[in-house]
Amino acid sequence: MPLLTQNKRIGRLTSTTELFSRYSHLEENAKEFRSKSPVTVDPKCLLYVQQREFAATTPADNSVSIIGSADATTCHLVVLRHTGSGATCLAHCDGSSTWTEVPLLVNAVTSLSNSAKDGRLELHLVGGFEDDSETSHKLSLNVLVAFQKQKEEIHLETCCITDMNDVVRDGIHRPIVYGIGVNVKTGELFPASFPQRGPAEDLRSARTFTGGQMVEVYDSTKEQVTIGPCRWAPNRDIAFWLAEDDDTILQYLSTSPHAEPPHFVQHIKSTIQFLLDHPSAENLFPGGQPQRFQRTEQGAWERVSQQ
Repeated sequence: MPLLTQNKRIGRLTSTTELFSRYSHLEENAKEFRSKSPVTVDPKCLLYVQQREFAATTPADNSVSIIGSADATTCHLVVLRHTGSGATCLAHCDGSSTWTEVPLLVNAVTSLSNSAKDGRLELHLVGGFEDDSETSHKLSLNVLVAFQKQKEEIHLETCCITDMNDVVRDGIHRPIVYGIGVNVKTGELFPASFPQRGPAEDLRSARTFTGGQMVEVYDSTKEQVTIGPCRWAPNRDIAFWLAEDDDTILQYLSTSPHAEPPHFVQHIKSTIQFLLDHPSAENLFPGGQPQRFQRTEQGAWERVSQQ
């Protein structure tokens, strides 16, 4: 089935500029969205999604009110929601395997919406900017085409991507919106920032850093964050990065070295140190079981002891 906007089929696209010139309401919606001030999200209600992760739940969830993700430069943040069931999925896509990732997101929402007789699938895309290598532009088109290829009818509601998410400061192109949240109770989408990004932030970053592919990190039936088990090979050779200066790390380990948020380098070094401290992931997952976390009454994520 086609990708639609205002109940009209979106035809073949060769650029995001073409998309916005053809569907001017998407441009106006993007301008309105990017003008909103970011909301600082309370970690007590948050399910945070890192790069190459996705999570889905429903309004009945007692542990999660907001799903969010940030630090998207060339990456795209994808929200898919069923208006009947309220089932909502958020993914942080970096272009590593867009064609296989999009069906996972669609399935995550439709599998939580089987009992809903009415409603439709609505899509929201945020991220990217006009980077020199056009990485954002390529990812924008790939994400749009991947959704066009799905058998389900999907309605594009928000499209604040690439040229619509770009600002020039001091002669350098940067994204306007780096992070978003979606309220799983109401469906509201908003620019957001996140003072806390757990649980297991370093472990999850290490999984992605070592080549882990898109993975679901939340079990909505148990209301638990579920990580791993992961695998990576010992690699002492990465230790040299800890002594490198910020510019070198940005140049070699970022797709957009001039547009990264201020904490990018420290985040990379923290991830590398975690990998050096845990040369094998095996001991992090006793019995080959995932790490599971559930919400405490105080609102923190607490690791569930293995049975």
